[in-house]
This record gives sequence, C-alpha cells and structure tokens, in this order.
Amino acid sequence: MIHGQKVVVVMPAYNAARTLAKTYAEIPSELVDEVILVDDASTDETLTVARQLGIRHILAHDMNKGYGANQKTCYEKALSLDADIVIMLHPDYQYTPKLIPSMADLIATGVYPVVLGSRILGKGAMRNGMPGYKYFFNRCLTLFQNILLNRKLSEYHTGYRAFSAQVLREINFRDNSDDFVFDNQVLLQVIHKKYVIGEISCPARYFPEASSINFSRSCRYGWDIVINTLRYKLHQWGIRRSGLYR
Repeated sequence: MIHGQKVVVVMPAYNAARTLAKTYAEIPSELVDEVILVDDASTDETLTVARQLGIRHILAHDMNKGYGANQKTCYEKALSLDADIVIMLHPDYQYTPKLIPSMADLIATGVYPVVLGSRILGKGAMRNGMPGYKYFFNRCLTLFQNILLNRKLSEYHTGYRAFSAQVLREINFRDNSDDFVFDNQVLLQVIHKKYVIGEISCPARYFPEASSINFSRSCRYGWDIVINTLRYKLHQWGIRRSGLYR
C-alpha cells in the first residue's frame, strides 16, 4: 500500500518458468498488496513455479488466448480485489520490478493516472540489447502516432504500465483485441478519455529467455498499430464510430 492506496501487480505469463522467480523476488513486498499471475496455457512449468513461490492469486487459461486476452483476465481480477493502483509487470525479467515504487507513487499522489516505463528515454535501448529493427519500427510508429494524436510520448510499445484503477474502470478494455495490439488500443482509449500519460525511464534487458515477438509478428503488429490509429481518428472526427471509444 502507498499513501493509503492498494497496489496490485499483475503478471501476464506465457512460458515464464525460467524467469518468474527472479522477477517475483524483486517485487517490493512491503509496498505491493497483491500479486496476480495469469498463465496463458504455458507449455513449460510456469504454473508449478508460481505455486512454489507462493503467489496468492494464480489463474490459468485452459487454452492459449493471446497476450491481450491474458491482460483482460489480469485487470478483471485486479479490479475484483478492489485495487487502487494496477501495475503490469512481465514475468520474463525484461523490465525491472525496482521501478514499481516510483510508478505507484506517481499515481498515488495524483501526478499521473497512467505511467509507462519507457525503454527509449535515456537512449539506452540498443545498448541494452534491443534489436535494431525493433528500435527502428518503435521510433517510426511512435512518430506516426505522436503526429496523428498530437502527443509527445517517447514510446507507445512498452509492456511496463501502471494505471489508476479508475482508468481501467472507465475504458472499454474488454472489447479490445486478444493479440499484441491490445496494448496500443488501451493507450488510444486512455487518450480518448483525456487522461494524461506520464513516463519514467526504464532499462530493459534482452536475452534468450525474455519474451519477444519475431520479425513477422512485429510487422503484423506495426500494421495493426497504423490501422487502429486511423480508426481512432475516424471515430474522433465522427466519420466512423467505434465501440472501443465509448
């Protein structure tokens, strides 16, 4: 708990058996009230490791539903536990849990209702191992969205995110994609509701055990970003309404 607000960390997991323990060990237990792990039908020992660690809230999909669907289950469970602040942390140890107190404090004190852990701030992304093509696409897509959305975010594609529970209650995340573009749709919904998004510099690790999508999936993800951003603008201009932005 921080400033009297309940902090819940959610971990969308898929084949995270080799990195889950390291990630969980660095979660600040003195601040985090609850940890939720949702396993998306992993083929390794993720569930076994989670139970051995004593994670209190473990949910398992009976089939692989996708990254977006995993987050939907995470957020639904967090809201059911009356969370005030919800922080998504990947269990693949790519993002450091040591930033949780800073991200939670920015929300609890009312500075920002949404905080992103940015890999781009500080210019250390490629030094930390981000593949060149990912960095290139990240910068191109971020520039595209900043221009169309009139924003100045350093990146839209980080998986390290903190939300005021109020934000999650007000946006229509349940109707978003079950795939990777879910993350971007959430940010478009946040922007539509006129919430201010804060960013904090976050070093990210790139190593074989860290989850990552391949070049082909990256291209598909990039195209989905373009399509969804244009659809949002059509909604905003009143040309073609979308139920995602109610």
